[in-house]
Amino acid sequence: MARRSPLPALAAGAVAVAAALAVALCLAPEHAAPPAPPDRLVLIPAGFADLPGWDEDRLDEAWPAFRLSCARLLRRKPETGLGIAGTVADWTPACTEAQAIEAPDAALVRRFLEDRFRPVQALNGDAAEGLFTGYYEPELLGARKADAVNRTPLYRRPDDLVQVDLGAFSPDFKGRRVAGRVVDGHLKPYEDRAAITAGALDGKGLELAWVASPVDAFFLEIQGSGRVRFADGGIMRVGYAGQNGHAYVALGKVMIEDGMLERGKVTLQSIKDWLNGHPDQAAALMNRNPSYVFFRDLGDGAGPIGAQGVALTPGRSLAVDRKFYPMGVPVWLDATLPPAGDEAPAPYRRLMVAQDTGGAIRGPVRGDVFFGAGAEAERLAGAMKQQGRLWFLLPAPVAAALAEPAS
Repeated sequence: MARRSPLPALAAGAVAVAAALAVALCLAPEHAAPPAPPDRLVLIPAGFADLPGWDEDRLDEAWPAFRLSCARLLRRKPETGLGIAGTVADWTPACTEAQAIEAPDAALVRRFLEDRFRPVQALNGDAAEGLFTGYYEPELLGARKADAVNRTPLYRRPDDLVQVDLGAFSPDFKGRRVAGRVVDGHLKPYEDRAAITAGALDGKGLELAWVASPVDAFFLEIQGSGRVRFADGGIMRVGYAGQNGHAYVALGKVMIEDGMLERGKVTLQSIKDWLNGHPDQAAALMNRNPSYVFFRDLGDGAGPIGAQGVALTPGRSLAVDRKFYPMGVPVWLDATLPPAGDEAPAPYRRLMVAQDTGGAIRGPVRGDVFFGAGAEAERLAGAMKQQGRLWFLLPAPVAAALAEPAS
C-alpha cells in the first residue's frame, strides 16, 4: 500500500497549475462512455448485536492498535474535524481513558467499547458488501552498496518531487493527489518507471539500499513498506516516502488481457512466478505500470508505519479510503479469509483500526488488511480478494447525531 509523507512547499504558480490539472483530469471526452455511478457513503446506525462475531473476537488483540491511534489523535487540536467521526474533542474522553488502560482482557475492552461507542454500518449507495484485499511486509535480501548480486536500487524521494493534496483546493478532490516536478513555473509529470529503471536518477545519490531481485523490489513498491536484510544480519525497515505521480496499472489485469494468466487464477504469487520464470520479458512487463514508489529509512524499530503515522499491527490494522473515513477510527470487519486449499473460506470477523490508506483503496466499503510479515502473511495478502461488510465505531454522541433526522 502506498504510505504518505509530508508534502513539500509549492510555488503559487505551480499550485494553480496543479488545481487546473485536477479539473482537467475530471473532464470526460465528448463521446466517452457514461461514467460509473460515483461512490456514495450511506451510514446506518446499528447495535453491537448486529456485528457478526462480536462476542467471539479477542478484542484485547486490537487494543494496542487502538491506543496508538488514540495517542495520535490526542496530539491534534480539539476542534479538528474528523469528517463522519465528529471532532477530536469528541474522541478525547475515550482516548484519554484508553491511555491509562495498558493491558486489559477481552471482556474489559468489550465493556469499554460498548459503553462509549456505537456501531454505524457503511454502505456504498445500496450495496452493503465490498471488496477486501490484503497486504504484508515483505523482506528482501540486499546490501548497503551495489555489488555483483545486489544491483537493483531502492531510491529515496528526490528533492524535486512535488506532491499536491488536491483536497486543499476543493472538497470534490478530497483524498486525491497529483505529483510531478516544477519546470519553468509549471508542474510537469515526473519520470515514469521505464525512465527510472533505465537510469534517469543515476548519479543523484538517492540510493537507499540495493537488492538482489528487481521483481521483489517491484512488489515492495506495491506493498509500500518492508524490510531489507543485509549479509551482516542487520535490517533496514523502509517505508513509503513518495510516488512519481503516474497512475498505477495493475499487472494482473494486463496479464489477463495479454493471455499470460487466466482470469480467476491471478494472485500475487502467480504474477511473481511468471515474472521470475520469464526474466527476458519481466522488465518490459513491469514497465507497463508507470507508477514508481520512493522509500525512506525507518531504521530497525517498530513498523511498518501507516498513513496515520503509527506502527501497523498485523491482523488489526486496516487501510481504507480516507476520502470517506479519518485515520484512527475502530472498524468491525465481517469478511472471510482465502482458503489454503479446497476447504471453504473461513470467517474473518474482527475489530480493526483504520490506520492506513493506499492508491487502490477506493470506496466506502473497501479495505486492505495488513497481515504482517512472513510466508503465511504473503500468502494471505496475495490471495485475499474477499467480499465483506464494514461497521465503524463512533463515540456515542457522534453516532446519535448521525441518527437524528435532518431539520
